[in-house]
Amino acid sequence: MYETYPNVSWSLLRRGKSFQQHILRSLAEKEDFDQYIEYIHNPRRHFKQFIKNEVDRYYTEQNNMILKMFKGNLREKQQIVSNAVKAATAEVKSQSGDGNMWFRCFTTALTDELKLTESSCGDLSEIEDLDFLDKVLGDSLKERMTKLQDSFASINNIKIKMCRKTPDEILIDHFCQCCWVQCPFCKAICTNAMKGHPGDHCVPFHRNNGLNGWHYRGTTNLATDFCTTEVASDNFFHPNSSDYKIPFKKYRKGGRKYAKWSITPDHSELPYWKWFVCRFQDDLETYHSMTFQGNGEIPYEWKRYTKKEALESLDNYM
Repeated sequence: MYETYPNVSWSLLRRGKSFQQHILRSLAEKEDFDQYIEYIHNPRRHFKQFIKNEVDRYYTEQNNMILKMFKGNLREKQQIVSNAVKAATAEVKSQSGDGNMWFRCFTTALTDELKLTESSCGDLSEIEDLDFLDKVLGDSLKERMTKLQDSFASINNIKIKMCRKTPDEILIDHFCQCCWVQCPFCKAICTNAMKGHPGDHCVPFHRNNGLNGWHYRGTTNLATDFCTTEVASDNFFHPNSSDYKIPFKKYRKGGRKYAKWSITPDHSELPYWKWFVCRFQDDLETYHSMTFQGNGEIPYEWKRYTKKEALESLDNYM
């Protein structure tokens, strides 16, 4: 198995930007409504696919650098094994031990690098010349590593699937082992990094509720209000389309999925989502079989946002 190269994976994300920003920026640049819908309704699946696509793109564009890094990691592994051989030899000689003791010291030093057991090697108890063993192993290691280095003449010789853990798996493990609970109003994803975390779910920025199909009762008018402004208003909502209405200010009484959310009553509205609604108004109306009319008419000032301003809002507010 090859040892993976995590530095390649982490380089996929530009410094100073959150993973969420990268997702939203990529969606805006592609302007693919279907991908937006998957992101809104199936964020975990979208995140995983995004990571895989970014790894494939990076692997294609940076193949020379990856090959250089891969060979550098091989040299590093060679040095680690070489050091383990010399350390085992020195320790066993100091204790007048035998070959079996040497093998135990050697494998212990490589616990995090290799999976070896005493059954991996025969009985070494009769080996007394540890300096000779050290030299034979050192020369053999050098010869084998030289051949291995030469075998990787191009990026095509590296089989990613043979890595202990591929770059996309490393990133998925890091970014996707989190809380995936979504806001019951706008479907924003809880930003807590731990699944089953204590306390309430929360997000820095909510979206307008119409993205999730929320509409004004008795009409087919999609809502343009944001969660943060709604919970500061005197408006009501009907949980689960029931006749029972609850003040947005007391949204936690709406049931279990509302009770565990902390939605700050303020006027924080990310311009990005205002641009999105205007850019994909027709698509959203078709998707939900409703319209942004009447009480849900899109404010004129929303229509003035450009994609450039929408992207800048990600950098300024997230």
